Amino acid sequence: MENLMTYALTVFMSFFAVMNPIANTPIFLGLTAGENKESKKKIAKTATITAFIIVVSFVIAGKYIFELFGLTIPAFKITGGILIFYIGFQMLMSQKAKIHSSDSEDKSNIAISPLAIPILAGPGTIVAAMNNVTNASLVHIGIIIFIFALMIYLTYLAFSFSDLIVKKIGTSLISVIGKLMGLVLSIIGTGMVVDGIKLTFKL
Repeated sequence: MENLMTYALTVFMSFFAVMNPIANTPIFLGLTAGENKESKKKIAKTATITAFIIVVSFVIAGKYIFELFGLTIPAFKITGGILIFYIGFQMLMSQKAKIHSSDSEDKSNIAISPLAIPILAGPGTIVAAMNNVTNASLVHIGIIIFIFALMIYLTYLAFSFSDLIVKKIGTSLISVIGKLMGLVLSIIGTGMVVDGIKLTFKL
């Protein structure tokens, strides 16, 4: 039971570091500028549900995707670790991660892109999900889906109350949170690379 709790906490931290609902709130506000409260809630709902479906699809079919493309777990861990480290490093250096950038001005489609893809269900999130699901049992897969559902719900709440959150917390504190999550993300990425190297050379 204790091992499952530790695993759940690890999964939660990896998803939280990548998605970071608080740090993504100003992005949501920027993309939905000019929209009324009801419209913002509708966009938030569509974006979070779409992201949930995409990531859960990878969680459930992850092993088959590996077999289909001939991917190996060590190679995935090393490549995914480098990607996650790079995203975390950008956050730590106060640079907007490229997977979060978008020039889209089409308000009717922002719920799908760029909000659902790639801000919520981007490469970093998918890598984190598939890293957690490699060699996982049905119980562990259930935990991953539950934790991700919780993260999606927290993101929906953050987006729904985005105006209030930014007003109360302030952009400076949000920036600090983003830097801390960048550090956590970089450490997770480094850990994945180390695990991948160990598996490759059977250390």
